[in-house]
Amino acid sequence: MLTHDRYEQLKQEINFHLYRYHVLDAPVVSDAEYDRLWREFQALEAAHPDWVTPDSPSQRAGAAISEKFEKVRHPRPILSLANAFGAEEARAWVERIRKLDERVETGKFTVEPKIDGLSVVLHYRNGVFSQGATRGDGEVGEDITANLRTVRTIPLKIPVDARQKSKVESPADQLTLFPTDLQPSAFALPDYLVVRGEVFITNRDFEALNQKLAEAGEKTYLNPRNTAAGALRQLDPAITATRPLTILVYQVVYWEDGKLVTRETGARAAPSQGTGIPTSQWELLQWLKSLGFPVTDVARRFDSIDEAIAYTETWDKRRDELGYEADGMVIKLDDLSLAAELGFVGKDPRGAVAFKFPAREVTTTLLGIEVEVGRTGVLTPRAALAAVEINGVIVKNATLHNFDYIAEKDIRLGDRVLVKRAGEVIPYVIGPVVDARTGAEQPYIPPAACPACGQPVEHFEGEVAWYCVNAACPAQLVRNVEHFVSKGAMDITGLGYKIVEQLIEAGLVKDVADLYLLTKEQLLALEGFADKKADNLLAAIHASAAQPLNRLITALGIHGVGEVMATDLSKNFPDLAALSLATVDDLQQIEGIGPNSAASIIDWFSRDANRTLLYKLNQAGVWPVASGQSPVANNQSLSGLTFVVTGTLPTLSREGVKEFIEQSGGKVTDSVSKKTSYLVLGENPGSKHDKALALGVPILDEAGLRKLVSE
Repeated sequence: MLTHDRYEQLKQEINFHLYRYHVLDAPVVSDAEYDRLWREFQALEAAHPDWVTPDSPSQRAGAAISEKFEKVRHPRPILSLANAFGAEEARAWVERIRKLDERVETGKFTVEPKIDGLSVVLHYRNGVFSQGATRGDGEVGEDITANLRTVRTIPLKIPVDARQKSKVESPADQLTLFPTDLQPSAFALPDYLVVRGEVFITNRDFEALNQKLAEAGEKTYLNPRNTAAGALRQLDPAITATRPLTILVYQVVYWEDGKLVTRETGARAAPSQGTGIPTSQWELLQWLKSLGFPVTDVARRFDSIDEAIAYTETWDKRRDELGYEADGMVIKLDDLSLAAELGFVGKDPRGAVAFKFPAREVTTTLLGIEVEVGRTGVLTPRAALAAVEINGVIVKNATLHNFDYIAEKDIRLGDRVLVKRAGEVIPYVIGPVVDARTGAEQPYIPPAACPACGQPVEHFEGEVAWYCVNAACPAQLVRNVEHFVSKGAMDITGLGYKIVEQLIEAGLVKDVADLYLLTKEQLLALEGFADKKADNLLAAIHASAAQPLNRLITALGIHGVGEVMATDLSKNFPDLAALSLATVDDLQQIEGIGPNSAASIIDWFSRDANRTLLYKLNQAGVWPVASGQSPVANNQSLSGLTFVVTGTLPTLSREGVKEFIEQSGGKVTDSVSKKTSYLVLGENPGSKHDKALALGVPILDEAGLRKLVSE
């Protein structure tokens, strides 16, 4: 495209985006994308200054105002700031203005947060709030006085006692007044005072607002900035009053006895004629605070630009500590007279620069939605995006949280979406840019089948997650086997996560029942296995077949069935065959089992893949019956005997051996005495072994204990 044609195209695009941002409060691109367009536009104007026309966005601040509000002409221009992307550009800014005035070399700098809110202008006559307006196009704004009166942190009358003001300064703890050593009497209050500030919503209040709206079934908002801007520009102030708006003030625009011409006016200040106004930005913030205006508590003053930049850069990673959205820090010449004398270029005052942080929010196209199956069977949607850079990282995927989130936000395939990445947090989709839709976008329908195994998925009432409940699903097989062999389930000692992965990767285990079909030859073929290790693992697997019914029910990993419920089920059903035939009414007769749990149990047993698993377990001899009916429970061969256990046994955990002994009628105690019938001895025994030897207590290993039970 020819350079001039590109210039005209950029001019049109930028004016369009300014209108959507400032007038409609509904941008369709992120700040980062707008900044890229703006930098390209600036470069073209710098190379071809003869192209610049009055309608260029570089010659104005803000955008055209809405016709639904009365117009307010500002007493001085309300301009914006040039951007610096990084330390090098910030130093270049200082070098440019130093060439215009050598006083910059020894001047101080004040650093303040660049709040992402809506700029407003507040008028006070004889200390009383009389009018408030938006920035508008920088020359003329919109009269939103009635709406601003509802913002609790805006003082309606000044001066007020700063201590009283601090009690109602903000609904958010994060906002505190600027620490000051000035008294209200240090400078007199002008009869007519105009100040500028930024209205915004804190992150905490924004989250609470969205939660409240969601619970009421109303539409939620995408970000705090647009929410605040939209709330201030309501025709009904009662609506504005329902939004948790707050403000920070940072500039005096005008005062009656003369114009305090700051970095944004471009002219020298007139003599005060008896009414004093601070001449430095640092003192100005303190003075504003003494009058009762909320000001930032993170502003700092520095003797050099390097110190100012170093402080600014610390906030890139710490910006969440502010409690509100800020897309950078503003570095200002502290000397207001010097800043005023430097004037401005285009719409940018020379005395300040916005040091922008890397963007954390961008817009891009949602190309598709992929579904991942987690190790617990939960299906998680993931956004496939047109590649975009966020905070220095190229992002192609982002989380969509869950399927309910997609539905609530009405996120559609092909949408232009707003994506955020804060710090090291995984990028996530905030929501769609509805105004950017073309009509080609398609609603998303959650999958009916698991993408990993093809089995139908389940969505239980009252839960957000969708599940694959197939016990043999390859996407969750490692987790299922790991759970099956865990201490609270089948308690197979020696079968850790790495070995489980080995068995699955070798194709030896496709479901938990395959564990009972393993052979020594198969294990010896795996890396890290020798005779003893293979024998011990097979012995542990074989021993687990004797675990009671409640342990096996727990091991199956039925959604919502933990150890307590598994025990209750084992007391009401003799085996898994009986449990598989239970009805919802049968299950709900058991205390603690509600309709959702009952439906989950029935659904699990209805799946063909799960029924195949049960058949394989039965054929492998892993088919316990309920307590009181199992061979172990009926075998009271240890009745009347007292046991003490010490050391680590080959296959039984401390809890497992205790349960094994008690089910056979025996009793387990902690200390050895003359009344102890046997000491069960494992590896690395303690002092109990010595005491048993001294008292002549018979000693058994695990094999001896099992033999005693079987006799």
